[in-house]
Amino acid sequence: MKCFYAPETETHDPLFRLTHGKLQRNAEQAERARLLLAGLDALSLSVTAPAPAPRAALEAVHTKRFLGFLETAWTEWQKLPDAGPEVVPNVFPRTTTASYPETIVGRAGWHMGDTSAPIGEHSWRAAVRAADCAVAATDAVLNGDANAYALCRPAGHHTSAEIAAGHCLLNNSAIAAARLRSKHDRVATLDIDVHHGNGTQDIFYERDDVLTVSIHADPTDYYPFFTGFAGETGSGAGTGYNLNIPLPRTTTDAVWLSAIDTALARIDAFKPDALVLSLGLDTHEDDPLMGMKISWDGLRTAGEKIAAAGYPTVIVQEGGYLSPALTTSLSSFLSGYLGAKIPVLEPN
Repeated sequence: MKCFYAPETETHDPLFRLTHGKLQRNAEQAERARLLLAGLDALSLSVTAPAPAPRAALEAVHTKRFLGFLETAWTEWQKLPDAGPEVVPNVFPRTTTASYPETIVGRAGWHMGDTSAPIGEHSWRAAVRAADCAVAATDAVLNGDANAYALCRPAGHHTSAEIAAGHCLLNNSAIAAARLRSKHDRVATLDIDVHHGNGTQDIFYERDDVLTVSIHADPTDYYPFFTGFAGETGSGAGTGYNLNIPLPRTTTDAVWLSAIDTALARIDAFKPDALVLSLGLDTHEDDPLMGMKISWDGLRTAGEKIAAAGYPTVIVQEGGYLSPALTTSLSSFLSGYLGAKIPVLEPN
């Protein structure tokens, strides 16, 4: 399996996070990359730095003004009196009518859906290089590889066409799906992150050429709270081409793996030419976000099931947060996916 990683992504190491009214350190820390790289190393999988992707690959899913905002936001923010070190919005458009703002404070509120994806000095460069990884993995599959893995951070599945949120800046999985569509008539996305892939859903919600499927913790009491319910099935031409499978936060292996079977059955009925797997590892029972209770054996079995489906697959890294378990979570899933017979080594 070809694996792609860009060291420049480690320069995105955000600080700000607001949880239950308390300021905390952001969960999307650069250390995540080192833990994930260790998971690849456990399987003797090496990484390659991706070539720069064409801007058109980003514009296939994101608006030009959103990309322009991400590229210039930090520099514009620093021109504010007594500016903080990161772009964090403090006002959001919630009216029935709204005009696109001219000021950086207004544009931050327009293009950032919450406060969990702050933009620092190097965030744009890191986000672009993460997208480069997704494009490189996609091109490998388009060129005949059965699968490829993109170690992307920041993650992407909460970002829509022009709103970043949930630790995400550019939607790497949607970029991969759109690029697969350049040569394939039908593409499916399967998101197994513990959070609903609301950005990916939003991007493709009115389309029948990209099937979006997400298995996640019930948004009744878990982020992103407002989307991810079973009744969201698509609209217009996309009606019936979006499947959400929300599960209780108490979910353990058997129920989660059954949901994956249901998801794969829907994907099989769609008959896609290729698959994008949004690989979140925050379902694991030791992940600090405490969304589900999946074991390493469950992750390994999930890898086996998804591989057995037999689609050319681009695997895009989404969540999975700071815990010694993260390394083993990645190696467990990929060992199942690749059919590698390795023992699960618990972290010290």
